[in-house]
Amino acid sequence: MQSRVSPRWMALVLGVAFALGACGGKGEGGKPPAAAGGGAPGGAQQQPPAPVVSVVTVRAQRVTVDIDLPGRLEAHRTADVRPQVSGIVQKRLFKEGSQVKAGQALYQIEDASYVAALEAARAQLAQAQAAQAKADADLKRYKPLVAADAISRQDFDAAQAASRSAQANVKAAQAAIRAAQVNVGHARITAPISGAIGQSYVSEGMLVTAGGATRMATIQQADPMYINVTQSASDVMRLRRDIAAGRRQAIDGAIEVDVKLEDGQSYEHKGRLLFTDPTVDAETGQVTLRAEVPNPDGVLLPGLYVRVLLPQGAIDGAFVVPQQAVTRGARDTVLIVNEQGGMEPRVVNVAGQQGGNWILTGGLQEGDRVIVAGTMIAGMMGAQKVQTREWQPGEGAAAPGQGAPAGAAPAASAAPAAASAAPAASAAQ
Repeated sequence: MQSRVSPRWMALVLGVAFALGACGGKGEGGKPPAAAGGGAPGGAQQQPPAPVVSVVTVRAQRVTVDIDLPGRLEAHRTADVRPQVSGIVQKRLFKEGSQVKAGQALYQIEDASYVAALEAARAQLAQAQAAQAKADADLKRYKPLVAADAISRQDFDAAQAASRSAQANVKAAQAAIRAAQVNVGHARITAPISGAIGQSYVSEGMLVTAGGATRMATIQQADPMYINVTQSASDVMRLRRDIAAGRRQAIDGAIEVDVKLEDGQSYEHKGRLLFTDPTVDAETGQVTLRAEVPNPDGVLLPGLYVRVLLPQGAIDGAFVVPQQAVTRGARDTVLIVNEQGGMEPRVVNVAGQQGGNWILTGGLQEGDRVIVAGTMIAGMMGAQKVQTREWQPGEGAAAPGQGAPAGAAPAASAAPAAASAAPAASAAQ
């Protein structure tokens, strides 16, 4: 008689067999046995790789040292429009905020009284000319008579004096006409210079007085613009001493300056230094410098605050490194990677700034590898030696790849993934 086994009992037997097989694969304490030859000899751990630091390889070069100075923009020419004759303002002939040209009419002052004075001067001229004609005719008649002793010499001299007086009266009348014409012309006020005209300070119907403090409007010529800069007198003296001692070289020719606006953006046009005031302000201890900068698009406005990068001579054999590579203090220092791969401090001298870099003199040699980033990780690991790679502009202090070579992270994450794969396989079975 053939026995039959139910499927339920068969599944239970297979499950127990699999469980016993799994337990048999573990060693003492439930741990798997070590693979043959898989452990490190003597229980020694594998040494981590040397951390990576970012470096710049320095090269000696001739560097122009700049100084950042504050400055204010000033119009190239400024003219206040003031009345030269007194009267009532009849009309304003310009639009506020517009561009005007030299000689353009701006205001019309009531000129009736000045026109009347001009007509009176012309009448006086006609009267003087008539008197001169009579005096000249009398003198002409007296000349033959005095020669014939028909009249006295005294009468002839009186006729000569009358002629000369009549000529003087004619010239005085002509001068009066010119003065009256000037007053009539000044009643129509014109622009003294070309430029941008601002607000009108007077309106129609207002009485203005000649020679008074009345300012009718202001015209400013804003292309080019002046930049008035102040610099410490001690800095100027130090620069002159450095040039005299040969530590810096004077810049030949025109000195160009870079201009930065209030928002930190660089202005597209370069300026040029015009002069340095030879005297020092007794109250501030500052020296005034003036530069000129083009303003063809009208971007710059008078009174605007700007920063000026002014060249302060050139240094031969200097080194340029990013600012984050230098530790400032009583002694400025940098870290370099020596030939043995270790980190070594060097004392340097910061001679100036060039954008986001320091200009260094002394302490470095051609080809030195100055550390810019990665020293924090190397110090935390207590590394005696480091690996290097060239620093890239814009790279942060904790750039990817510092402290561990490329590929280390994927290798480390592979172990947990392998460990979690085993239970998944057992569950599938």
